[in-house]
Amino acid sequence: MRTIIITGASDGIGAEIARQLAAAHHGQVNLVLAARDENKLAVVAHACRAVGAQVLVVPTDVSVEPQCRALAGAAVAAFGGIDALINNAGVSAQALFSDVKADDLGWYERLMRVNLWGSVWCTHAALPHILAKRGQIVAVSSLAGLVGVPGRTAYSATKFAMTGFFEALRAELKVAGVSVTTAYPGVVATEIRYRGLNAAGVAAGSSGLREDNAMRVEECASLIINGMDRRKREVVMTGRAKLALFLKLVAPGVVENMALAALKDDVKPKA
Repeated sequence: MRTIIITGASDGIGAEIARQLAAAHHGQVNLVLAARDENKLAVVAHACRAVGAQVLVVPTDVSVEPQCRALAGAAVAAFGGIDALINNAGVSAQALFSDVKADDLGWYERLMRVNLWGSVWCTHAALPHILAKRGQIVAVSSLAGLVGVPGRTAYSATKFAMTGFFEALRAELKVAGVSVTTAYPGVVATEIRYRGLNAAGVAAGSSGLREDNAMRVEECASLIINGMDRRKREVVMTGRAKLALFLKLVAPGVVENMALAALKDDVKPKA
């Protein structure tokens, strides 16, 4: 029976991945759910157990390295190994760099600790056990980790860093039979876009992106699971995103204009 760790599993994409994995495996999966909010984790765990999954809840702040190592240790102690790690925990942010005061720049570093270092620490702690199973690592990055998005200098920096780390790790682990899948969602209808940090480093309470065509969280989670099951290198989720990546190579100015057009008018840079 496979053992899968999911970080950021209390809501949004992580919670939906957990529910879909539990339903798909008909009791033949061990899920280790990690996030800071134990009460929300308990709700997700209840839904997964209701369809037969074995579930371990491990309250975890991935920005704290010892907690990442304790998470892997708890999974091994409970289930004897780790087959897959889904690095999903993350924090969003929206702020024009020119609007961030010098005294507030510290939140750029805090964002990096969650989005990059949380993934690095969890992966390092789980890796010996994943190697033993010739298992899988999944990193939930963002389209902002492939195309720089205005108003997302901090967020794009963390996600580009994730992209580079997991791309290099994929090459390192190829001969060991461990797959590394990086997923690049665009705008997804989850609460993370409202909890993203603003220029002062506090929750903005709204999204700066146009959301007319936001992807349903159920579809996003399904695409990530499909990519993991097929051991795909990358999961780019929409035709528009794939077009943007092609245009970035041949007409980067067009991609910049596309990125600016994705912003709501009240958050666009002013001349």
